[in-house]
Amino acid sequence: MSILPTSLFHRHDRNPILSAADWPYPIHSVFNPGATLLPDGTTLLLCRVEDLRGHSHLTAARSANGIDNWQIDSHPTLLADPAHYPEELWGVEDPRITYIPELNLYAVVYTAYTRDGPGVALALTDDFKQFDRYGVIMQPDDKDAAILPHRIDGNWALIHRPVSSPGAHMWISYSHDLQQWGSHKLMLEARLGGWWDANKIGLSPPPIQTGKGWLVIYHGVRQNAAGCIYRLGLALFDLQTPELCLQRGDEWIFGPEAPYEQHGDVDKVVFPCGCTIAPDGDTVRLYYGAADTCIALATGSISRMLAWLEENG
Repeated sequence: MSILPTSLFHRHDRNPILSAADWPYPIHSVFNPGATLLPDGTTLLLCRVEDLRGHSHLTAARSANGIDNWQIDSHPTLLADPAHYPEELWGVEDPRITYIPELNLYAVVYTAYTRDGPGVALALTDDFKQFDRYGVIMQPDDKDAAILPHRIDGNWALIHRPVSSPGAHMWISYSHDLQQWGSHKLMLEARLGGWWDANKIGLSPPPIQTGKGWLVIYHGVRQNAAGCIYRLGLALFDLQTPELCLQRGDEWIFGPEAPYEQHGDVDKVVFPCGCTIAPDGDTVRLYYGAADTCIALATGSISRMLAWLEENG
């Protein structure tokens, strides 16, 4: 029996799971969290928090079950530091977290909002309290970035989304030291015309390593007379040559349908920056920003996503 794309993820009945009303200090909104599982099984979300100036910072929220009873840091976890990193002048946004076993550290790749637009910045941490900042590693206009968890042919790999004419596409770049990046390769192009992912795409959570390849959930932006619609699609990439796309679905698999996704600061947006994998190795918990206003949760299956790509890729 065919798998319907819209059945691949199921919204949690407690959505939204986090909003500004849950925060221990005054904020405007919370959305677009990075996510990881800590060694004790705790789910950590590193949330983008917009303050009452309109600038963003990052704050950690922890939960034993990844659903409720969130313990939120009483103060911002990672603030912009324009005195030392002038590229963070207007805030830090949209983190993506990758655990790097070789370093025994978490790589947090985030957007630094500079005078010239968004740039890709990197920080390393082992406790989400102290961070070793590398500053901007990809110059503006660039964002939607994450590091793969291990080296490819001796080099680290970074997926990112620079903006170029005529569109915004996903690229991959390589580095021996996490600071100097090169060997830039086009990874996935935004389609043209009336497609749901025409002109502008970007990585959503960090890629999921599977036996068949790197499973990538990406977002596409459809522009119409009423504005933009942010939806999600799937693609699969070769494990040893991750710029090689093996399969790509034509249809979107998840889009803004619920009221909290349809209406907010930015209407019609689902935007995940993080996911976690359950101990069964198959269940995915996708944490996403809804309408740039709150955080919601949807659950899916790696095996079902791979099967859908086999049918539709």
